Amino acid sequence: MYDTIKALASQLLMPLPVSLGLMALGLALMAWRCRRAGVAAAAIGLAVLMLASWGPVAERLLEPLETRYPALQTLPEGEGLVAVVVLGGGWRPEAPRSSVSRLNDSSAIRLMEGIRLWRQNPELPLVVTGASRDPDIAPVARGYATAAAELGVPEGRLTVLDWPTDTGLEAQAVREALGEGARVVLVTSASHMPRSMRHFRQAGLEPLAAPTHYLTQPDQAGQLRHWVPSASHLRKSERALLGS
Repeated sequence: MYDTIKALASQLLMPLPVSLGLMALGLALMAWRCRRAGVAAAAIGLAVLMLASWGPVAERLLEPLETRYPALQTLPEGEGLVAVVVLGGGWRPEAPRSSVSRLNDSSAIRLMEGIRLWRQNPELPLVVTGASRDPDIAPVARGYATAAAELGVPEGRLTVLDWPTDTGLEAQAVREALGEGARVVLVTSASHMPRSMRHFRQAGLEPLAAPTHYLTQPDQAGQLRHWVPSASHLRKSERALLGS
């Protein structure tokens, strides 16, 4: 129940629900003849939606999170790494698709990056994590494991942690599986990395950041679509709020 309430609260505090709520409040106030307050609430709601959907604002919000840690091109030698850990995301287990295609964008890219790094030292275990807050949906860690096996990761090198439902619990699960102080390569979306690193350090682990799934596009600042409000920019603002 707590996980459900937390997930619902985080979604309701996103720019789109907030802006729609303010506009609905504005219309209600105007219907109750509080015209000035109603116009103000509706205008604020519209401004929130426009700004969150505007490229310069969305990029400015998300870029500090995605650039906090540099991309990891190769595994460092002599640092006592004990595992490559891929954090959970979303997937559609019942979709009539291949194992990789059932993973959503962020999950598929995280897994591909984890396998890329694991191949540099295949003696390490590849740890995949993540459950679902919905008991009717199978854990994404199981989806990771199926896809990883089909992509050539031996079953003996896979460690599946399919019970943690959020980042803090994932960090605890990894600590229980590998031991306190374990030095691990941590693979997750770039916007999610700062929060993930914080949780893993608090759990007593030594994570090495391997960010992936970048959404910011600083090289497109001169293009027209950067300045036009869009759903893709709104998604970046939402990711920034979820990752902070």
